[in-house]
Parts: sequence; C-alpha cells; structure tokens
Amino acid sequence: MKPFFILIIALLSITIHAQKNNPNYDAKLAKELGADDYGMKSYVFAVLKTGTNTSTDKELKSKAFRGHLDNINRLVKENKLIVAGPFGKNENAYRGLFIFNVKTLEEAQELIKTDPAIAEKYLAVDLYNWYGSAALSEYLKTADKIWKINP
Repeated sequence: MKPFFILIIALLSITIHAQKNNPNYDAKLAKELGADDYGMKSYVFAVLKTGTNTSTDKELKSKAFRGHLDNINRLVKENKLIVAGPFGKNENAYRGLFIFNVKTLEEAQELIKTDPAIAEKYLAVDLYNWYGSAALSEYLKTADKIWKINP
C-alpha cells in the first residue's frame, strides 16, 4: 500500500510542476482586459463581403462609405471595435474584417446595423465567435500614435 501512496504523491508533484506560471503575470491588467487564466477572451470576428447593391450612384455610394469609416471610428472610441481593415483584391469578394470587442453574435449584429455601407447593402457581413488574446485592444494605444492622415 505504501508504494501506491508514493506513486500518487509523485504523480501529483509532476502534474503540479508541469503547469507553468507566468512570472510576468499582471493580475490587475488581466482583470482590466477581461482575460481568462490563459490571457484570452471572447470576441466576434466579422468578414465583410461585397453586398448586393450594384447601384452606380457615386454620390450615394460615397456617402455610405464615408459613413462606414465614421462608424468605425465611433465604435473604436466606444471600445466596441478592436480591429478593422480592408483585404486586398481576392476571388471570394471578401472586402475586410472587423473584430468586435463583444461576447455575443447578437451584440455584434446590433453594432453592424449602425454601419451605413452595410445598411445600404454595399457590404454584407458574416459573424463568427472568436477566442483571442485579451491584450488585442492594447495595440490601439500605439496605433493612434502612428497614423499621419485620417482616411
């Protein structure tokens, strides 16, 4: 019986030592960013695609896309949008992506409704739950210091 207990203690010791703790862990920052024990959290990832509106009205299209950019800036200021950007030309008609700082598809759907280019159907969107680094939003502090011209 004694060898059995020694084996159990040895296995527990190996298991405990196999898990590594991060010496740089900042509990306060992790909490502020909503990180779980792995430094991750839930977001919603959006793929923007070419929509069904094929209108050639340049003024209407320009207004919708100006509103699209203004909406992006508003959502960033509200900390609801972490990443936004266009894709290069591709065969899938994918136009760009958003990473929303929300937990549910329903929350992201409400935010999507505020985008004029989507409302006017120049863009369509597919939404996906996504699990990524909770530190993703931290890049915005630096990103705001490196743009020279606001689109």
